[in-house]
Amino acid sequence: MEDKQTLKQDISPECRERSNSAEPSCVSMKSDRSMEQPVQLEGGHTSTDLSDRSNSPVSSCVSMKSDRSMEQPVQLERGHTSTDLSDRSNSPESSCVSMKSDRSMEQPVQFEGGHTSTDLSTFRLNLLKKFQCLCEGTATQGNPTLLNEIYTELYITESESGEINNEHEVRQIETHSRRTATEDTPIKYNNIFRPLPRQDKAIRTVLTKGVAGIGKTVSVQKFIVDWAEGKENQDVQLIFPLPFRELNLMKDKTLSLSDLLYNFFPETKQMEISSDEYKVLFIFDGLDECRLSLDFQSNVRLCDVSESASVDELLMNLIVGNLLPSALIWITSRPAAADLVPSECVHRVTEVRGFSEPQKEEYFRKSISDQSLADTIISHLKSSRSLHIMCHIPVFCWISATVLEKMLSEAESGEIPKTLTQMYTHFLIIQTNIKHEKDYETKVKDKDMILRLGKLAFEQLVKGNLIFYEEDMRECGIDETEASVYSGLCTQIFRQESGLNQGKVFCFVHLTIQEHLAALYAHFFTNNINLFEKTKESLLSEILNLRKYVSLSEMHRKAVDEALQSKNGHLDLFLRFLVGLSLESNQTLLRELLTRTGRCSYNKEETVQYIKQKITENRSPERSINLFHCLNELGDDSLMQEIQDYLTSKKIRETKLSSSQWSALVYVLLTSEQEMDVFVLKKFIGSQNTADEVILKLLPVIKESRSVQLYDCGVTDKGCVDLTSALRSNPSHLRELNLSKNNLGDSGVKLLSDGLKDTYCKLETLQLSDCRVTDEGCAALASALRSNSSHLKELNLAINKLQVTGVNLLSDGLKDSHCKLKKLRLSYCGVTGEACAALTSALRSNPSHLRELDLNGNKLGDSGVKLLSDLLRDPHCKLETLGLYNCGVTGEGCAALASALRSNPSHLRELNLKGNNLRDSDVKLLSDMKDDYGLQTLLF
Repeated sequence: MEDKQTLKQDISPECRERSNSAEPSCVSMKSDRSMEQPVQLEGGHTSTDLSDRSNSPVSSCVSMKSDRSMEQPVQLERGHTSTDLSDRSNSPESSCVSMKSDRSMEQPVQFEGGHTSTDLSTFRLNLLKKFQCLCEGTATQGNPTLLNEIYTELYITESESGEINNEHEVRQIETHSRRTATEDTPIKYNNIFRPLPRQDKAIRTVLTKGVAGIGKTVSVQKFIVDWAEGKENQDVQLIFPLPFRELNLMKDKTLSLSDLLYNFFPETKQMEISSDEYKVLFIFDGLDECRLSLDFQSNVRLCDVSESASVDELLMNLIVGNLLPSALIWITSRPAAADLVPSECVHRVTEVRGFSEPQKEEYFRKSISDQSLADTIISHLKSSRSLHIMCHIPVFCWISATVLEKMLSEAESGEIPKTLTQMYTHFLIIQTNIKHEKDYETKVKDKDMILRLGKLAFEQLVKGNLIFYEEDMRECGIDETEASVYSGLCTQIFRQESGLNQGKVFCFVHLTIQEHLAALYAHFFTNNINLFEKTKESLLSEILNLRKYVSLSEMHRKAVDEALQSKNGHLDLFLRFLVGLSLESNQTLLRELLTRTGRCSYNKEETVQYIKQKITENRSPERSINLFHCLNELGDDSLMQEIQDYLTSKKIRETKLSSSQWSALVYVLLTSEQEMDVFVLKKFIGSQNTADEVILKLLPVIKESRSVQLYDCGVTDKGCVDLTSALRSNPSHLRELNLSKNNLGDSGVKLLSDGLKDTYCKLETLQLSDCRVTDEGCAALASALRSNSSHLKELNLAINKLQVTGVNLLSDGLKDSHCKLKKLRLSYCGVTGEACAALTSALRSNPSHLRELDLNGNKLGDSGVKLLSDLLRDPHCKLETLGLYNCGVTGEGCAALASALRSNPSHLRELNLKGNNLRDSDVKLLSDMKDDYGLQTLLF
């Protein structure tokens, strides 16, 4: 009771008022929140107004908060700060045994060494104080909000492996927007260490990945709060949140794990962390921000928490399990850095996906009080595919709500933003116009501050840094005190944190804001110097020294070339913003804020034509997608409109498309609001285009599709080369591939089998009916079925000349423990009674997953059917559907089947015996048994 009273007193009046409210657990933002100032904390630090996220009744969804980049840590005693540890979806179920609700009233438990349960309660209470509130509002008002009141579950999925996607993070978001929920295995954040049904592996280390701003850190924070309140995961006694951005500040320190924990958590000094007394969870948030040398090949082995070593060696030994092997480990990271931890050290990989489609709307309805205005904003965002896709990122929803709510509610003049550049430019203006605090007199002009921030943004973008430190700020002429209080520009776009009095860490609210400022700097403040001239020295310092002047068109050309050469597309968004800022409409918006500096006359058409030229030259339509986004930023949709006309008139099959038109078709299909879960090749092939050519040209679309239908299209083994690359793509979305009635031959099937073996392949259904497959192709497929990465559930090989050898080879694959095949179709494949022997032997294997076997049109005879009947009696056989149409079965075979049906167990539910030489008495024998032995469908 004492603990509860203490907690109640420690919560601010505002939080207490909200916690006593009858309102739902997710409070919408005030409609005027975009104009509020951040909270002023000790040491001049500010909280960014980033506590906006919509709530949703859908459980597998998202947090109204973005991720830690949207929140400032709270200043605690001894200089400690809470990092915005936040991103994971909630669950009504506890992953562990819950404490009783009245546990706070129990008497302290005496542990060895004199410790009591009160020590743990104090630790728990301190964490709750640190993470329970998120701050929003002006510095003078102060408006801390309980996390529980604004949190909505994030959509989190379990991944098969720690696969790395090197695309730009916005491109990953665009890809994820096309995925259906049925492709994923959802997992609740509070069950993060709990195995899923039918998983018997223990989970010690979890890696959670997700793009910047998607909600990783907010989930971590919610996990901690639920634990500290006694709601979830109560088998864990201690949770140690150790964000990498704070650990970075101790990279030169040598100390023991006990000392490290004492530095962060002074109340642990008397605790024996190494004993079995405590079950411990370490949370390492922000692996992508790590500046420590995590060398997992190191020979340094630490087993004692009192042994001293460097911080990176301590972390490595913790993660590997040398130190505290029973401790749980949770690591969060952006995708690009997820492979810094070896896969063998990770027991579960999860991914935060951000807002689902329903939650996008839910966010705006919750955060904007005027529902009519919310509807208008939602409709506007849906009208722009590029903006609507970006709404998967919670931070972007906050930016859009800030801009559109102000523009539409105040009836401001000017065009409502339809492109990313317009949206971010309006956001910059709104933040810059926020008034200074009354008692603060700034000495820095808006233009100068934007120049300095832009320089910092560009330099850190070139280096690939999302976070930076005091020395980085000083190099760009930024005074941290000025930055922390200057208008809304720095406090809402730019944020800082302090950790352990060791130093300060800085970052922009989101990567896209950094990219926009970097483009702004390149466009307005560099006098058209050649930003892309490669030198041995620092790119930025060299170009500033050279002061090499070029025209804006030439600068765009070099930026386009540089972006196309990037393997991971890290300049894609920068390029979009750069070309978008060249439009007169965007320059007009910024004219009062930024004075143009010697800008030469600019002809937009030169940039448009150069981009179209690159689209024509680029052999990969996939790499051209961002160039089409750039054309959209420039207001040129001529290529896309041309393709839309072809699609609408259904003349696409008869049209000989140029390479640029093929690229435009890819872009239109991938950005269409119509779902492309099913790709049908026949819509695009005709007299002008062969199947193999279309597969190559539309490969990016095929890679994004769940089902690819290529039935009777004239596909050859040449087309199989490209289809194999789709099976191997990362991430792989393809679940069904129908190639029936194509002349693939064994060569084509071998290629596909290689794709099935790939670790990224998730194909579940493969249709190869009438594809001229022989025993050679069967050998390749059997090898794929034995692969430990095989996800194949259904295989159709009907109307192929497999004969006895081919069936024997397939049977070897079916026996393997890695094979998960549930449906096998071998109708009209020349299967004989002899081949049935190998097949039935395979289906007796343990485990055998096969539930449906189609042997229609094969000359099995009674000998083959007797073997199948013996199989049905076997306890390992779980066959539910058996097709024996036109298989030469007589009364003798029918009697064997009847005997098998009487056996226990027999799981058979459907039996097809049409087209066989059965007498009336045979039919009656089986018909009389139908209801008594569980047979649901019997065909004669």
